Amino acid sequence: MRIVLVQSSRLMPRRLLKKICPSPGSFQKSWFLRPFGDRIADPRLWTLHRRAVTTAFGIGLAICFIPLPVHMVVAAIAAVALRINLPAIYGATLLVNPFTCVPVYYTAYRVGTTMLDITPEPFHFQPSWAWFQTYLQPVWKPFLVGCMACAIVTGLLGWLILEIVWRWRVTARYRTRHEVSAA
Repeated sequence: MRIVLVQSSRLMPRRLLKKICPSPGSFQKSWFLRPFGDRIADPRLWTLHRRAVTTAFGIGLAICFIPLPVHMVVAAIAAVALRINLPAIYGATLLVNPFTCVPVYYTAYRVGTTMLDITPEPFHFQPSWAWFQTYLQPVWKPFLVGCMACAIVTGLLGWLILEIVWRWRVTARYRTRHEVSAA
């Protein structure tokens, strides 16, 4: 008889996610989503399959580094076009929010300055048109290069790590189930 000392809980709580996520049919009834028609109710956008969720997670992390406030729109378009999990891509895009945008984008700027071999320029943000005309000139190029590099690296790493964890968890559950049935 084999004794299992540590038994981890399930990593992906499907029942909880199904409770908190709205049904696809409820989206079809919303007036602002009617232009999408039946595309928004496509089951592939809502099912929890490994490929759809891991791909959506990686793409969502990459979308976080778009330096404009269009994350949710780009995420919705990518999810519908690629038919990947919509809640997963939305959840991943929430990495960049008003609390985390400054450190995330500053890190992207520093990565860009390192890649372009430029010394970082000290700058102080002032919400005025004059600031954008004068002080944005020296920082836009390393900022965009850093955003692109961080998007590619973070998206690929996020996809790869979630893919490995998902496969490991499925394999562990399979082994545990077959060890119990064999005993």
